[in-house]
Amino acid sequence: MRTLAAIVLICTATAPQAHPHIFIDTGLTAIVDDAGALQAVKVTWAYDAFYSLLITEDYGLDPDGNAVLTPDEEAQLRGFDMQWIEGFDGDLVARLDGGSLELSRPRDVTLVMREGRLVTTHVRDVAGTPAMAGHILSMKPFDPTYYTSYDVTMNVRVQGLEGCAIVRNLPDLDAGMQQLQGALTKLGRDQDAIEEGFPEVGEAFATEVEITCADR
Repeated sequence: MRTLAAIVLICTATAPQAHPHIFIDTGLTAIVDDAGALQAVKVTWAYDAFYSLLITEDYGLDPDGNAVLTPDEEAQLRGFDMQWIEGFDGDLVARLDGGSLELSRPRDVTLVMREGRLVTTHVRDVAGTPAMAGHILSMKPFDPTYYTSYDVTMNVRVQGLEGCAIVRNLPDLDAGMQQLQGALTKLGRDQDAIEEGFPEVGEAFATEVEITCADR
């Protein structure tokens, strides 16, 4: 997907404000309690090196430019990506057997700089704590406007419940590319996508994770 995103930027260079602009490797953990109920989802975001550099510069950190942060500098940055506006869903859609799950705002936020990349985690509680065993949990991280590209390249796992199968359903990239190019061509050369509103094509490029746990 990172390769695809780079191709998108090149192929749509003539379109106004071609995107995505931010690239995030993503990991997901379903947290299940002893009774088999889904308590929360832990999300890991590993930002691309360039965006990580921009953030550290914006905060006036890492003055020597060696892409290494001290524990104090990491503490200053912790939560920089958790200032969610009203209505923002955390770029994550979760469903159980096709029905939408309500997720809380983030808690237990962490941040480290790893090999020049900012890596953050946060936990979101699941309303109603539904049973996992015998059901299918699907999670799809994506930015509807595709300004940010999420790649599910990191670990996906279930914590607290055995016998679960995990499948990554990859998107149809050709169809997604056609949808993106079609949306961008509707903008004139003199139009700014930020002012006009980015086309909501992000889901077309999203990987859906399905977790199926055996019935007890």
